[in-house]
Amino acid sequence: MVLMHQRSGTAEDDVYWHESIEGASIGSDVSLILTYSSKDGSGPRLHRHPYSETFVIRHGRALFTVGDEQLEAVGGQVLVVPAQTPHKFVVIGPEAMISTHIHASPTFITEWLE
Repeated sequence: MVLMHQRSGTAEDDVYWHESIEGASIGSDVSLILTYSSKDGSGPRLHRHPYSETFVIRHGRALFTVGDEQLEAVGGQVLVVPAQTPHKFVVIGPEAMISTHIHASPTFITEWLE
């Protein structure tokens, strides 16, 4: 059986799709965050999860802090942050960052560190 989440609204493309989807709501073992952020400097504060998080950067740039490492991620890259590793990112403008964040869990479990 195929599991499906239907986006609300009438948009026909996914460029501006900004939504969090817990996998448990559709019977999936993974949860997703779909982001579109055009605000330079925006992003989540430092946090960690008891599972890995995969970031698919589709467009734009962001400065990621992962543990003690900082790196600039750009469209076309995929980053995997291991479980229990503190991480955050900030969008580096002027272009919007469009990304998909895959949480290896049917629910979001986040420990905010700042």
